[in-house]
Amino acid sequence: MIVAPLDPIDVDEVVAVLCDAFHDYPVMRFVLGAEDPEFARRLPVLIGLFVRARVARQDPVEGARDAAGRLVGVATLTRPGDVAAPASFAAFREETWAALGAAERARYEAFAAAGDRSVIPGPHYYLNMLGVRRGHAGQGIGGRLLAAVHARSLADPASAGVALSTEDPANVPLYEHAGYRVLARRRVSPGLETWSLWRPNGGVSS
Repeated sequence: MIVAPLDPIDVDEVVAVLCDAFHDYPVMRFVLGAEDPEFARRLPVLIGLFVRARVARQDPVEGARDAAGRLVGVATLTRPGDVAAPASFAAFREETWAALGAAERARYEAFAAAGDRSVIPGPHYYLNMLGVRRGHAGQGIGGRLLAAVHARSLADPASAGVALSTEDPANVPLYEHAGYRVLARRRVSPGLETWSLWRPNGGVSS
């Protein structure tokens, strides 16, 4: 298994991995609609928007490839600093939301507003998405991707650590085991909660 930064040309592979990993994730169901009959078709559009936002900002994406060279795990990041996406991406974003729908956009914005990053201390990397193909779950790939993310933050003098959020309560103790602590827990909707977590460089601070 090789974990290394990916190139922008890998975007379609990245989207495919994340669609497999997040096929039934609470946020995706919330944004697109829990009973959406077109969910499988529209999920790559939504995740493609998220991935292309990182590419447009030239943010890092870490990838894990198996012995055959197949991409099986991905971590997408936002680097420290307020880097604006180019105008060309703004147009793409508007076109994508127009295709997905106004209600879907409103639900996503409600979710994004609930994840207030003001609780995070200092400049940092933000782990947007970490996903492993379902057929490769339980092999430690997520842990290796996390380690690469932590190493990247530690090597960057502009970063104080790594922040992330999760909407799956089962993930919280896994991240805590990796050195994160919960900073906030918020309810997005009756069926959706989000946890904001933080790991300073070197581990958890008191």
